[in-house]
Amino acid sequence: MPATDVTTGYGPGPARPHRVGPSTATAGPRTPPPGPCTREDDDPGSEDTPHPRPPAEFGEPHAAGPAGLLGHPATWGAVTTPVGSFRLEPVRLDHDLPLVHRWMNDPAVADFWELAGPRDRTEDHLRSQLPGDGRSVPCLGVLDGTPIGYWEIYRADLDPLARHYPARPHDTGIHLLVGAAADRGRGLGSALLRAVADLILDRRPACERVVAEPDLRNTPSVAAFLRAGFRFAAEIEVPGKRAALMIRDRALRDVL
Repeated sequence: MPATDVTTGYGPGPARPHRVGPSTATAGPRTPPPGPCTREDDDPGSEDTPHPRPPAEFGEPHAAGPAGLLGHPATWGAVTTPVGSFRLEPVRLDHDLPLVHRWMNDPAVADFWELAGPRDRTEDHLRSQLPGDGRSVPCLGVLDGTPIGYWEIYRADLDPLARHYPARPHDTGIHLLVGAAADRGRGLGSALLRAVADLILDRRPACERVVAEPDLRNTPSVAAFLRAGFRFAAEIEVPGKRAALMIRDRALRDVL
């Protein structure tokens, strides 16, 4: 599995303008990938009708703290996957910054996340999310006790992404990367995507959909989401790219 299918997103913290998804991707056709596909707005009777846009500041005030809007990822626990026992651990800046900084400076990751460079650039990106209201929670993905990648779990309905698709209340988005080159190409991407999406649905009863927006040209990434039980919902225009809106529905999780 190519590295690009596990370096699928870029999601800056709430303290600076959000940039939806990576700005670059591997070359590939701008055509919908194979697999279950629907167009969210083609059918005027579709259930995917827009809810009112969030306020200008993307939501009313909520309790402060990293769990304000997403619950407590630290308490979600481990799940068994085909590749091992996996859990999300919220980033501890003093402990995890060197590791995340090293991952961000891997060329395969840097092409998508655009956070390569000095450590303070990565630190600013992480720090901007940590004291917020919980709209985005940076986490390490830990597989069999070893940190294997970086994840951001965020409230897509309260994010600027909601301007670009018919968001529903409590839609939850994910960005991720698998950090070490040796861990790529082992079939981890789709297995962990499915595990995290299902973990969100299990731990957040109000959330009916997990969403992501990889670059439409990045066909390996889109294919990984399809293997993970997401459906290709639409093509959307977001800043810097044309994206594939990928959705994992609670109602379809036992089918896809």
